[in-house]
Amino acid sequence: MQAPRTRVQRRPVHGVLLLDKPLGISSNNALQKAKWLLRAEKAGHTGTLDPLATGVLPICFGAATKFSQLHLDADKTYETTVRLGVRTSTADAEGEVVETRPVTCTLGQVVEVLDQFMGPIRQVPPMHSALKKDGKALYEYAREGETVEREPRDVVIHELELLEVQLQGEAPFLRLHVKCSKGTYIRTLGEDIGEALGCGGHLVALRRIATGAFDQTQCVTLEGLERMDEAERPVQLKPVDALLDGHTAVTLDTENAGRFLSGLRRRGGWPDTEQVAVYGSQPHALLGTAHVKAGELIPGRLLSPIEIQQILESQP
Repeated sequence: MQAPRTRVQRRPVHGVLLLDKPLGISSNNALQKAKWLLRAEKAGHTGTLDPLATGVLPICFGAATKFSQLHLDADKTYETTVRLGVRTSTADAEGEVVETRPVTCTLGQVVEVLDQFMGPIRQVPPMHSALKKDGKALYEYAREGETVEREPRDVVIHELELLEVQLQGEAPFLRLHVKCSKGTYIRTLGEDIGEALGCGGHLVALRRIATGAFDQTQCVTLEGLERMDEAERPVQLKPVDALLDGHTAVTLDTENAGRFLSGLRRRGGWPDTEQVAVYGSQPHALLGTAHVKAGELIPGRLLSPIEIQQILESQP
C-alpha cells in the first residue's frame, strides 16, 4: 500500500531566484522543483535552456512574473563547445550523427570565420525548437520526420571570442564565448560555424553565464536550495524590482500613488523616457512600470494592492 502523498501548502512568494540550472533536466522541471521548495503559488522563467545546457535561469515568483518579458528580451552570454567534423540531426549531442567530415581548417581560417559571424546575422531556426508554425511546435514536426520551411531571423552577435581550440586528434573542437541578442540559437550558430569551416559541427556543451544584469556568480543551485531550511530559502530571492535594472525611478506621494495604481495617468515635470519604475513614498514600495510622454506618467504593468501588501509584510 502506498503512503499518502504530502500536500504542499502554497503561499504567496514574490521575487526573483537566480538558479544555476543543472545538466540533464528541462527548464520547466527546474522551475517546478524550485517552486515546490519555496512552496510558491505562482512562478515562471525568463527563457528556456535546453536539458543539455546549464547556467543562469532567472525564475520569477508572484508579482515578478509581470516583468519577466524584460529578461526574455535581454542579451545573453554563453560559453559553448563545438565539436568539429560531425553533424547531428539536432545540432547538439542529443541527436543522431548524420554526417562526418575531416577537419582540415587552420587556426587562421577559424579566426576569419568567427569574424564573419560578428554583428548582425540571419539565422534559420532549428527544427528541434519550440517555435511554432501553424500552431504546432517545430520539434513536433521534427519528431514526425518532417522538415518545414522556416523564415530566417535577424539576431546580433555582440561578442564572439575563441577561448580554446583543437584542430587535430580524434575530437577537434572550438570553445567559444558568445554574447548575443535575444532569439539567438547557439546550436545553430555552432552548426553554421562548422559549415563555414567546411567540416560541419555540433554543440557538445553549453552554459549560460549571464542574462541581462544577472550572472552566474549570483546563482544558487537546486542542491543548495534543498540543503537550506525553509526559512533560508526565501532569503535567496532578489526583490521584484531587480528585473527593472536601467529603469528611471519615480516616487509618488500617497494620493498620486493611489490614483496611479487605479490606472490613471499622473502629470509632473518628468522628462520623456520609455522605462520607468514607479514607487510609492509611504511606505516605500514598488507600484509598477510606466513611461513618460509630454510630462505624463503613463501606467504600464501594475502590481495589485494585495501583492504590494504581501511584499511589504515579507520584508524584514
